[in-house]
Amino acid sequence: MKKIFVFAILISSLLTAFSQEVPTSSQVGALKLPDTIAQIVAPFEMPKLVKPEFPDRTINIENVGAQQNKLCTNIIQKAINKLSSKGGGTVVVPAGQWLTGRIILKSNVNLHLDKDAELHFSGDIKDCLPVVFTRNEGIELYSLGAFIYANGATNIALTGQGKLVGPSRDCEIFKKQMEGVVIEKYISTPVEKRIFDGKDGKPVFLPMFFAPMNCKNVFVEGVTFEKTLFWNVVPQYCENVIIRGITVNSVGIFRSDGIDIDSSMNILVEYCTLDCGDDCFTLKSGRCEDGLRVNKPSENIIIRYCLAKRGGGSVTCGSETAGMIRNMYVHDCVFDGTKNGILFKTRRNRGGGGENLYYERIRLNIPGPAIKWDMLGSREYVGELADRLPVRSITPLTPSYKNIFMKDIVIENCDKFIRAIGIPETKISNVVIENCNVSSKALVEISDVDGFVVKNTQIKTKNSAMNIAGANNITWDNVKITTKD
Repeated sequence: MKKIFVFAILISSLLTAFSQEVPTSSQVGALKLPDTIAQIVAPFEMPKLVKPEFPDRTINIENVGAQQNKLCTNIIQKAINKLSSKGGGTVVVPAGQWLTGRIILKSNVNLHLDKDAELHFSGDIKDCLPVVFTRNEGIELYSLGAFIYANGATNIALTGQGKLVGPSRDCEIFKKQMEGVVIEKYISTPVEKRIFDGKDGKPVFLPMFFAPMNCKNVFVEGVTFEKTLFWNVVPQYCENVIIRGITVNSVGIFRSDGIDIDSSMNILVEYCTLDCGDDCFTLKSGRCEDGLRVNKPSENIIIRYCLAKRGGGSVTCGSETAGMIRNMYVHDCVFDGTKNGILFKTRRNRGGGGENLYYERIRLNIPGPAIKWDMLGSREYVGELADRLPVRSITPLTPSYKNIFMKDIVIENCDKFIRAIGIPETKISNVVIENCNVSSKALVEISDVDGFVVKNTQIKTKNSAMNIAGANNITWDNVKITTKD
C-alpha cells in the first residue's frame, strides 16, 4: 500500500493565539475550589450534575461511643445504617484521630470529616471482611473492595476538610496481596469463584481507598487521601458523579493512581490536586474478555481546573479500555511534574480504546513525552503481541483510538513533543493538535497513524528529527520549528 506523507511546515513568523488564557498552577487545584459548581460546557451533550441533598439528621461518632485511636468500625457503620434506614443524613467524624476497618456507605448518607479529623484505616484483613464484589484492574472478582465501599447506593457523599489515612505498607493486607501474576489468568474462572479473602493461604487483592460500585449520585468534596495501598478514588459502574476539591498524596507508593473513572458515566472532576505514585487522572473500562462481557464504557467525563503534580501520567486513557472511553473533555488544567503528559495506552489483547476525546487550554511541564500513545506495551506483559509486526488479524480484542482533538496547549518543558506508537491493524486516526507553544528536547516519533494534523504551532526543540513509520496522511500546517541549544 502506498503511504502518503504531507508536510506543510511554514518557517515564517508565527504567533499562536489562544482563544482563552491557559491557566498556571496557582490558578487551579484544590486550593482554588469555589463554593458553587459552574455550568458545564462541553463539545458533546452532557447532563446537568448537582450535589445530592441530605436530610437534616446528624450523628457525631464521638457522641455514640467512638474513642480516638480505638477501632470504631462498628460504631461508624451502625450510624450509617441507622441514618440510611430513616431516610438519610450525615455521619460526622470530628477532629482527632480515629481508627476503623472497612466502611460501607448506604443510600442518602454523607460521611463528613471535620477539619483536623483523621480517619485511619486498619491494615488487618479481618477488618475488611467479608469479601465484596469489586473490580480489580479491569477484572471482576470478590476481595476486600475498598476501605470506603458502596454497592447499589443512591445519593452518597464523602465530604469535609479532614484526612483519610491508609495503613502502613508492613500491614497484613499488603503482605498477603496477590503478586507476580497477570490478572488475565482469572478470566476463564467464573466470577463467583474468583474469591480472594486471605484465608487458608489465599492472597487478597489490595483494597482501593474509596470505590463505590453501581451507585448513582455520588459526591466527593474537600477531603484529603494519604498513604493508600492502591488506587485512591475509583467510581465503578456509577452514574452522575461529582469529585471536586480533593487532594491526593501518594507519592512513592507503587500503583497509587489518584482518580480512576472505571466504566462510569456522567462524571465531573474539578479543582483537584493530585500528587501520586502512579497515574493521576485515569480512564478505564474493563480488561480483555471480561471487559467485553461487562461492556460498560466510561463516557461523558469532564475534568477541569485540576492540578497534577508527580505521577506516571497526567490524564491517562487505559490501559484497560475494553468497554471504550468516549466523550471526555479535559480543559483548563495544569500538569506539572508527571512522568508523561496526555497519555493513551492499551494492548492488542485488551480491546476497546477511545474516541471523541477533547483537550483544551492545558499547561504541561514534564520530564517525559507531552502527548503519548502506547498501544504495544512490553513483552513482559503481552509477549510477542508487543512486536509491531507482523500485522495481526482484527478481533473483538483489537483496540483503537480515534477522533482526538487538542487545542491551546502550552508545553513549557518535555522530553518529546509527540510520541504516537499505534498498531498497524487499527491505526490511530483523526487526530488534530492545534495552537500549541512547545519547548522540547526532541520533536516527534510516530508509527501507525492515519490522519494526524498539527497546525498553528510553534516549537523550540534541541532535536528536530522526525521518526515516522507506517503512517498515512500526516499534515503539519503553519508550524514554526526553531532549533535551540
